[in-house]
Amino acid sequence: MRRRRFLASPLLLVATGVAAAEDYPRVVPGYRLQFPRDLGSHPAFRSEWWYITGWVRDTAGNDLGIQVTFFRNRPRIAETSASQFAPRQLLFAHAAIADPRNGKLRHDQRAARAGFGLADAAEETTDVRIGDWSLKLDSDKYVARIAAQDFRFDLTFTPAQAILLEGDQGFSRKGQSPVNASYYYSQPQLAVAGNVAIGGRNTDVTGTAWLDHEWSSEALAADASGWDWIGINLHDGGALMAFRMRDRAGNDLWAGGVLRSANGPSTRFEASDIAFTAQRRWRSPRTGVEYPVAMRVRAGGVDYALETLMDDQELDSRANTGTIYWEGAVRMLRDGREVGRGYLELTGYWKALKL
Repeated sequence: MRRRRFLASPLLLVATGVAAAEDYPRVVPGYRLQFPRDLGSHPAFRSEWWYITGWVRDTAGNDLGIQVTFFRNRPRIAETSASQFAPRQLLFAHAAIADPRNGKLRHDQRAARAGFGLADAAEETTDVRIGDWSLKLDSDKYVARIAAQDFRFDLTFTPAQAILLEGDQGFSRKGQSPVNASYYYSQPQLAVAGNVAIGGRNTDVTGTAWLDHEWSSEALAADASGWDWIGINLHDGGALMAFRMRDRAGNDLWAGGVLRSANGPSTRFEASDIAFTAQRRWRSPRTGVEYPVAMRVRAGGVDYALETLMDDQELDSRANTGTIYWEGAVRMLRDGREVGRGYLELTGYWKALKL
């Protein structure tokens, strides 16, 4: 199958669990993210991802959701080996298009070990690629080129705002222990332009997107199963990120978020300020996994409702990252009025997530 054409084995290397958390640098409070250096990869850390999601509209007026994620993993296997085949860095990628006319998510995936001209994640700036899939910061614009099995896109994402530091100046807690944390920043309100091809149909699109870049060595607590996360571009020019970590019984372990206002200032939310409440669930006809695809989200005393572009936005990535999750385009409503659009991510509903 085409999705396995680069390398089918990285997941097996990650799953061995050879390296312990103490074998990696820790995320610590007080570190000040530095740009442009922190736009690039951080190969000493265990895991890292660059993640773009957005809503675009084609020339016929159809709304589409687009997603591309590149993951980097340091398995700490055979790092002292002189062999060029030693898996010092592993790269994975997911890409998807949500098109209600199709009824289910179109998605594809890639995996490769770094090197041999097949895959790489540059340290100096955002420049990640696996074969003919790439995400690169070119001058002042991000460019994503994806050639998937049954879709393609060539899109540019132009920042319209300053970088948004998540958590405490980029130090994002994920649990009661400060060890469970990541370095994390976002770029909301990206202006999207480019071309999408689906099933032989080529169309120009425009829209708005959100970029996350996050890296860590031990982001999840031992009793964590996964998270619910939203990144919403508000129609007034603001941006809202909120998340909660869940334990294996589905209860809240930790939460956080930030609201950037349209004129720039941000409000940081503590765990007690955030609540996710399921309003409607959808069960996948393929995997049997049930997801709370319609949510009520409370952030800082304000209640919002999330409505999906379509229910079936499940990604089965067992072929490379070893999990199944839901990643979907959603509308955000306040008092019945649409106030923003973005993405909802639901992980750990199939099995407890392992990073």
